[in-house]
Amino acid sequence: MAAPVRVHPPHGTVIACENGRGRYGLDILAGRHVLSADEPEEAGGEDSGPSPYELLSAALASCTAMTLRMYANRKGWELGRIHVAVRHEKIHASDCADCETREGRVDVFERVIEIEGALDEERRRRLLVIADKCPVHRTLTGEVRIRTRLAGG
Repeated sequence: MAAPVRVHPPHGTVIACENGRGRYGLDILAGRHVLSADEPEEAGGEDSGPSPYELLSAALASCTAMTLRMYANRKGWELGRIHVAVRHEKIHASDCADCETREGRVDVFERVIEIEGALDEERRRRLLVIADKCPVHRTLTGEVRIRTRLAGG
């Protein structure tokens, strides 16, 4: 079988294509970059790449780190390396004390930010506020519409 043609989508467009490796394996084309995605073995996949929720968590983690770095650069703050860990889970709404939803399940992203080096308390508080201004955070907590159509129609 011939290898699939690699189309470089324009900036802002991402294409996910089944790659024939396992039941759920995908190649993801983002501009000139190729990523992989798959489901973990316990979900029937080959674990050949991050799961969709891991990719979503990666978007939040990377956007947070970049946003903090841009802010610090604009302020002239010397920061050490920034590490952002994000964990996603689905919990029962009834187990969530600070959720508006009371039934069904709720997506919870836990984000932990570590910045190497000493920071005074005022800068720590400010960086927490700025973390919530990262564009992916705003997308995830804002109103979202997904419009879907089949190609060719």
